[in-house]
Amino acid sequence: MLDLSGRVAVVTGGSRGIGRAIAGRLVSHGASVVVAARTGANVERTAAELAGSARGRVEGVACDVRRWEECRALIERTLAAFGRLDILVNNAGVGVFAPLETMGLEEWRRQIQTNLDGVFHCCRAALPHLVESQGWVINIGSLAGRNAFAGGTAYNASKFGLIGFSEALMLEVRHKGVRVACVMPGSVATEFGSDAEAGGSDWKLHPEDIAEAVCDLLAFPARALPSRIEIRPSRPKSS
Repeated sequence: MLDLSGRVAVVTGGSRGIGRAIAGRLVSHGASVVVAARTGANVERTAAELAGSARGRVEGVACDVRRWEECRALIERTLAAFGRLDILVNNAGVGVFAPLETMGLEEWRRQIQTNLDGVFHCCRAALPHLVESQGWVINIGSLAGRNAFAGGTAYNASKFGLIGFSEALMLEVRHKGVRVACVMPGSVATEFGSDAEAGGSDWKLHPEDIAEAVCDLLAFPARALPSRIEIRPSRPKSS
């Protein structure tokens, strides 16, 4: 069984959906976890709920990953609370699906800044500490990072970019002892997107499936680097 006792993780977008499932699975394996999301009340509630069954400690930190200073403060608070950082899970994400001709500039910026800039901010702040601990960067991408679709110009751009970012960073830091992986799920039954998108739990992946993939990565021996995992529903809904 995976034992993460003594290890410390940061999970962005950790107050609901995939991020919450990942945080919950990590603490169940003994890790201490910092749950980060934009709304302070949400991260505090999530941290309190997870702490009730945690083997490790759980802290909640409000952080808007679009803002460099908040990401740097997130890592600093993690080090102040736990003294180290072993695992960074970049899960925070947003999707606005609309034709380009009707998409507002703010909608474009919000997706690029959250889904791509936010990963840069967190990795940039965390990397020196991950080198020290010989740790992990796990970026939660999407199959939309290799399969474009109409109405997904900004979302596809951010997720295609995330794959490139992840692969380049992997090549940069692998000889420093840091492993970088990108987990790319297909349709997941979460609150992401519209209410209609949140349905379909009878055929979609569940957040716990993605959390299990993250823990599978962490269980690999140091000699092995699975740098990309694609996960799709076994029996997708017919179009």
